[in-house]
Amino acid sequence: MTSSPSPSHTADPYAAFREELRQFAQAECPAELREIVRTNQKVTRNEYRAWQEKLFARGWAAPNWPVEYGGTGWDLQQRYLFEEITAQADCPPQYHHGLGHIGPVIMHFGTPEQKARFLPRILDGSEWWCQGYSEPGAGSDLASLKTSAVRDGDHYVINGQKIWTSHAQEADMMYTLVRTSSEGRKQAGISLLLVPMDTPGIEVRPIPTIDHWHHVNEVFLNDVRVPVANLLGTEGEGWKCAKFLLDRERLSPATVPRLARLAEQVEELLRERGAGAAGARASQHVLQERLFLAQAGVVGAREMLLSAIQEEMQGTLAASKSSALKLYCSELSQQLIGIALDIAGPEYAARLVDTVAATGQEVATGAVDPVRQLIHTYLFYRSRTIAGGTSEVQKNVIARDLFGA
Repeated sequence: MTSSPSPSHTADPYAAFREELRQFAQAECPAELREIVRTNQKVTRNEYRAWQEKLFARGWAAPNWPVEYGGTGWDLQQRYLFEEITAQADCPPQYHHGLGHIGPVIMHFGTPEQKARFLPRILDGSEWWCQGYSEPGAGSDLASLKTSAVRDGDHYVINGQKIWTSHAQEADMMYTLVRTSSEGRKQAGISLLLVPMDTPGIEVRPIPTIDHWHHVNEVFLNDVRVPVANLLGTEGEGWKCAKFLLDRERLSPATVPRLARLAEQVEELLRERGAGAAGARASQHVLQERLFLAQAGVVGAREMLLSAIQEEMQGTLAASKSSALKLYCSELSQQLIGIALDIAGPEYAARLVDTVAATGQEVATGAVDPVRQLIHTYLFYRSRTIAGGTSEVQKNVIARDLFGA
């Protein structure tokens, strides 16, 4: 007679997987990396790659990829647990442009040669990608882009400008939307090209931001020659590739776990600084009440994400739910970091620009002021309701899905 499963197995079928993740995060993520993440310092290509190499060696380089391309083959629930446990351990996030964005598009639309050329370098972290989508006159209305690519023999010649290009200063490759035709609907003349960033004619200029970190750039393309072999998919069908990417980007298991870790940090800050830090601005119980409400919001966001994961696994996830989750998490992150700013007090808030960056001596000695870096996060999080689709765009998606507008 077959014995029934033990209660522990029926209660949590992922218990062993959770424990494996915890042990790996604690043993394999270097302490110096975890300290950078814990103190909210800038995570650069060096830190991303160091962690990616550890994951690659374990066979966990691509939680969201199928096994045939070197991925884990994990379901969405396992991916969520991976993100939750690594966030709790202060491990760096994985760099998304390769693994989460262009990698799946290459798998779906790429030629065998393109897959063999690009996918292994994304997996091991040796090649770094950026996204060339937005332009000065084409942000939310991306189909209005004007950067042109004209066929010249076995090359395309690109001319135009991209803007808000995150990490272009560190990237080896850019996946970029270009206009190869002006006939018909504006979406119909768009193609997707894979552009080496060391190609002659490319100029990258930094765009200063209020947090004083170098995130975003302008990218100018002047007679940039790219092989036709770097066209992804069919000429004129780049919009199809772009929509495929956005559909995959819509549900990110990493968002809520990182938000939950931020809530823990804000709670620690309130506990450490106490009512005295609030002074005349607000009593501790008012700050505590605001934090309780934000923490409840994190719990709600987690339940919403888990529900969305189940629907995605069943093939029933609506675009409105993913957009609502993105919208809510963006606003909730700004609420949390606003509470942190109020807890920190005027001695930090009055000197925002002077306090945004850790000094070289602080980094070398490990004496980085975590409060100051939280204030830096306040400045960085001003972009949360813009990046990845503005709040207005998310509301439009929700309205169209619910009301057919």
